[in-house]
Amino acid sequence: MASITIRNLDSEVKDLLRQLAAENGCSMEEQARAMIRAAVEGRAGQAGRIDQIEEKLRALTGSKEQATPVVAASGKPVPRGSLSGKRILLIIGGGIAAYKALDLIRRLRERGASVRVVMTSAAQEFVTTLSVGALSADHVFTELFDREDEHDVGHIRLSREADLLVVAPATADLMAKLANGHANDLASTVLLATDKKVLMAPAMNPKMWAHPATRRNRASLQKDGIAFVGPGKGEMAESNEAGEGRMAEPLEIVAAIEAMLDEKPKPLAGRRFIVTSGPTHEPIDPVRYIANRSSGKQGHAIAAALAKLGADVRLVSGPVNIPDPAGVATTHVETAAQMKEAVESLLPADVAIFVAAVADWRTTNAAGEKIKKVAGEGPPSLQMVENPDILAGIGHHAQRPGLVVGFAAETQDLIRNAEAKLKKKGADFIVANDVSHESGIGPSGVMGGDRNKVRIVSRSGVEEWPEMGKDEVAARLAALIAERLQTIVV
Repeated sequence: MASITIRNLDSEVKDLLRQLAAENGCSMEEQARAMIRAAVEGRAGQAGRIDQIEEKLRALTGSKEQATPVVAASGKPVPRGSLSGKRILLIIGGGIAAYKALDLIRRLRERGASVRVVMTSAAQEFVTTLSVGALSADHVFTELFDREDEHDVGHIRLSREADLLVVAPATADLMAKLANGHANDLASTVLLATDKKVLMAPAMNPKMWAHPATRRNRASLQKDGIAFVGPGKGEMAESNEAGEGRMAEPLEIVAAIEAMLDEKPKPLAGRRFIVTSGPTHEPIDPVRYIANRSSGKQGHAIAAALAKLGADVRLVSGPVNIPDPAGVATTHVETAAQMKEAVESLLPADVAIFVAAVADWRTTNAAGEKIKKVAGEGPPSLQMVENPDILAGIGHHAQRPGLVVGFAAETQDLIRNAEAKLKKKGADFIVANDVSHESGIGPSGVMGGDRNKVRIVSRSGVEEWPEMGKDEVAARLAALIAERLQTIVV
């Protein structure tokens, strides 16, 4: 597949492309792809000389209302201007995860942010100032005693002109310096001199992350108001090393930045929520398990939407292949019994929302070894027992939250089954969705897909919502809950 090289275009075309990219909150490369896609699909007239294409594309994308939506590599539209006008000072620490900072810069600029970068001397061993400067379109700051940058006390200016300071990767060294007030290089001096919010994305070896000194430093920094995103669990750069210490992915960091800079009203501030999400896995033997098709996308989206409204969200997630939502404390579990225990340990709470598709049954005794086929004996029989009903348990709990919301995933008799669940489980309302293949929702259905169509079933009736993306369902549900909480005492 051919690549797009912007620098080879005529200067006039580049200026147009730069203008359109700025209007649409994306990179020049993605704007170019969108324009080419429009031309191929016949929305920009007949392809011909560059001035003809330019004229057609200007008419096509000259305003935001008519602009071709920019689509990222994932196939999802890039949010336009969610950080428009925001100034980010990114401090890149010295670690193998520094390469992710390059993508982070691009993602921030796609969303309209201006990015200035400070690099430690160790960071320059992993990525070059040339690469960082090209992506940020700005000077890269590296030295505390730089004759040009420090003529007007540049480190103070850097620390004060930004709306937010982001440290990614935040190494054990940088965390230790800030926690203990050290300022012996540009990065640590800027961090100590700032009066703005600071977000750290730690990245280090699992043993370093688990070390008592690092734990003390993180606790001290959190007490001082420093925010954190990550780290995650997984394979390390070092051979045969795995565990907690991977830097959060760039889009996770972007989500955390958006949340910290979001100046919208926070109607759920001070409220504590419990949300469950994803499937459960009930073991048959060490290899096999009983599960379902839940992806966790809807539950995770709801947790993220609540956090954006200021809620203190505790997410209990079954096994999923999507990242934890930014700004949400997540507990990972495997089985229904573990999910029940985790939910009960989080009580008391103001609201509990049960989105998880919990397995109804489990085997009475999971085999300790893989069950083998034996010639002539046929398949083994599995003795099943009912799993705990987490929604009903909390709905009738002595510490029942003031608002309890359940989900009903049905393939038939959607409303009747949801109404029965509402009465039986002790919920305040049920979010019912049709997960049958005949639902016609999205190309792959509700479970595992990105779209949903729900009905809100309560004692006062049924409210039907149109089909929409799961993020939009989550945002509307969060707004509905915020409204309901104004009328009840919890």
